[in-house]
Amino acid sequence: TVIHGMICRHPEHSESPAGIPHTVLTIEHRSMQQEAGFNRQAYVRMQVVVSGTELQQQARKLMLGHQIKVSGFLNRHQNRSGQSKLVLHAQQIEQIS
Repeated sequence: TVIHGMICRHPEHSESPAGIPHTVLTIEHRSMQQEAGFNRQAYVRMQVVVSGTELQQQARKLMLGHQIKVSGFLNRHQNRSGQSKLVLHAQQIEQIS
C-alpha cells in the first residue's frame, strides 16, 4: 500500500516495553480520482506507525506540514475502549517536501 500526504499532527515518539522505538504520524491525503467515469474528490486522514531503529532516524526528522510518501501494510489497531481503526505500518518513507 502506498499513500502520499501531509503530516497534519505533531509526530508522537514512544518506546515499547521491549525497547522498540515507535513514531506515530497522522497524514492527510487529498486527490482527485476517477470512479465510474466521473471525477471524485478523495480525502482521508490516516495514522502511520513507524517501528524499529531503521526508519527512526528518518521519522525523527519529519515535522508538521511535511509532505511524505509512505509504503507499507495496512493493519487494524484497537484502542482501550475496543474501538478499531485502520493504520498504515510504514516500511519505507520518502519526504517529498
